[in-house]
Order: sequence, then structure tokens, then C-alpha cells
Amino acid sequence: MIVINRNGQPTVITGWRAWLIGAVAFVAGVLLFGVIAFFMLGVAVTVGAILLIAVPAAIVVAFLASAFGRKG
Repeated sequence: MIVINRNGQPTVITGWRAWLIGAVAFVAGVLLFGVIAFFMLGVAVTVGAILLIAVPAAIVVAFLASAFGRKG
């Protein structure tokens, strides 16, 4: 049973219509969760790949800068 209040007037949905609305809401929630999880996995992989390239590059640049920098 689903009860919706509009302007103080309750609308009651029962039977197969309530089951259908519940099933559609459940599927929509699962799909939304899947999209969010897929997006977060993509962000994690992208950040990991950038760090995998950027950190060694920064170490090499720092080493070269210290090797060829001015001695003071």
C-alpha cells in the first residue's frame, strides 16, 4: 500500500499498481547506485593512473634539478 498526500487529501494505491511502483522504484534505485559506483570507480582509476605517472616524473624532475642546479 502506498499513501500519497496532496493538499491534505490522501491518495491510496494498493494491489498490483503498488507492487509495480515499488518494483520500478527499486530498479531505479539499483540503477542509480550502479551509475554512481561506476563513476566512482572511473574516478579512482583515473586518479591512480595520473599518480602512477606523475609521482615518478616529479621524482625524476627533482633529481635532475638537484643534479644540474646551481651549487650555492
